[in-house]
Amino acid sequence: MPQLDRPAGDIEDVEDLGAVGSGLDALDAPIGERRPSFWKRFAWGFLPPVLALVLLIVVWQLLWAAAFWPEAQLPAPLAVWDEFWSRVVTGEVFGFVWTSVHRAALGFLAGVVLGTPLGLLVAKVRIVRAAIGPLLTGLQSLPSVAWVPAAILWFGINDGAIYFVVLLGSVPSIANGLVSGIDQIPPILPRVGQVMGAGRLSSARHILLPAALPGFLAGLKQGWAFSWRSLMAAELIALSPQLGVGLGAYLNQGSSLNSIETVIAAIFLILLVGVGIELIVFRPLERAVLRARGLTSSL
Repeated sequence: MPQLDRPAGDIEDVEDLGAVGSGLDALDAPIGERRPSFWKRFAWGFLPPVLALVLLIVVWQLLWAAAFWPEAQLPAPLAVWDEFWSRVVTGEVFGFVWTSVHRAALGFLAGVVLGTPLGLLVAKVRIVRAAIGPLLTGLQSLPSVAWVPAAILWFGINDGAIYFVVLLGSVPSIANGLVSGIDQIPPILPRVGQVMGAGRLSSARHILLPAALPGFLAGLKQGWAFSWRSLMAAELIALSPQLGVGLGAYLNQGSSLNSIETVIAAIFLILLVGVGIELIVFRPLERAVLRARGLTSSL
């Protein structure tokens, strides 16, 4: 068959459209940046906090040497280190950390199990959002220590009271994080799922949760932070031999004995666990999510 001659202007228009399409594809594609070496990433992640810690200790030592405050209020860094190291040698510090960390982890996991479906329900059902959405926000801003007296009266001084306080600290943050993530999903994604025959459960599993993952991850990080803070508040107040000695109880011991070295050592351990969980658990998850979305410049 004879080929029809196409005007030169039409051919140029088609080429221009092709060039525009290629340009748009290039904008959508992740930038092929060279990933830094392991040692460079290790140096950037490890050296700055270490240098900041060294600077803090130097300033602390100078303030102690200047004797602006009495020894009972500002001890020497070496005295705090001696207190901390004596607990390490006897093995007590590992018991303190394990008692608190396993409680916080169990309470946080229970919070994820409860907060995830609650967040989905609030995000997708209008009447539920109108009814309990403000309540979740209010619970999130309520200090967890306010629940400790009520928990002791309801459950007694036992693990049930502590887990109750941890749940009330974590569930609102996890649910609100998921709601925020779902609210930022482009409306076309759920519609495509409906057109392809996805039901409510499959849509939530395969569309809503993956698309809302960055906001959900932020809610999980905040939920863990609230879990940890809630646990410390509960352990500080709910003291009983059957509960064992966690980091909160260790901090309370230092306060009861007027030992500022013990108090600062306990604060250091609480801070160390919080930073460790962030670096070991949530930072790799956050990097994986950003890398999967081509956001390598944020790493």
